[in-house]
Amino acid sequence: MSVTLPPYRVALDAARAAGRLIREQFGQAQAVELKGERDLVTAVDRAAEALIVERIRAAFPDHAVLAEEGTGRGRGGATHCWFIDPLDGTTNYAHGYPFCAVSIAYAVAGIVQVGVVYDPLHEELFTAAAGTGAYLNGQRLRVSTTPRLQHSLLISGFPYDRADMPRALRLWTALLPLSQALRRDGAAALDLCYVAAGRADGFWERHLQPWDLAAGALIVREAGGQVSDFRGGPLDLHGGEVVATNGRIHAELVATLRAAEGD
Repeated sequence: MSVTLPPYRVALDAARAAGRLIREQFGQAQAVELKGERDLVTAVDRAAEALIVERIRAAFPDHAVLAEEGTGRGRGGATHCWFIDPLDGTTNYAHGYPFCAVSIAYAVAGIVQVGVVYDPLHEELFTAAAGTGAYLNGQRLRVSTTPRLQHSLLISGFPYDRADMPRALRLWTALLPLSQALRRDGAAALDLCYVAAGRADGFWERHLQPWDLAAGALIVREAGGQVSDFRGGPLDLHGGEVVATNGRIHAELVATLRAAEGD
């Protein structure tokens, strides 16, 4: 894949640099803080974010930046805006569970143009630029061709806030007997990329932030998949929810989610 768009090159370089830091520190004792009852942040999160933001600021000093740990806060509605999750899957990382990624997206006037998700522990670099397709380590990605929900491998996630857990469990319980299998790995950006790669057929989750969604959603679309909110409408990066599929099971998955919630 050859993309000369300057933000694409900056996103790639920043993701790789942050990934090296994450890989070097993996498996070591982590300095961990709690942002909430169960929401962790490590020193590696903050160091990786500072590294990414520094590179973006050096290249594009006037661009807005929305990053998970608060570095370089900006306006999500700015004409040029970056969405950064320096370490998606922090809880996994802190426990030595090898499922995490760097997620970087660049948007113009609210439309995501570049998405990069890098899993440094498995050396998997998922990329997309609008209109050019999605790629894994330079090889073109395509979503699966699974035609029915009952034959699908699905992924979801659970909220940090325990008060939101019953609602999430209701959906999980509804989908468990209607699909082939369910998975929960704890890194939404990487989950979206697994849908894009055809490793899973669908993904749904609530209580997400723009930096969780922006890059992975573009990668799914560019791999031929479908992305929406829980009612099947257009994805709102600030809406906190996503349904992403291979397209073939999308209507069935959305209908099942709505029925489970009594819509």
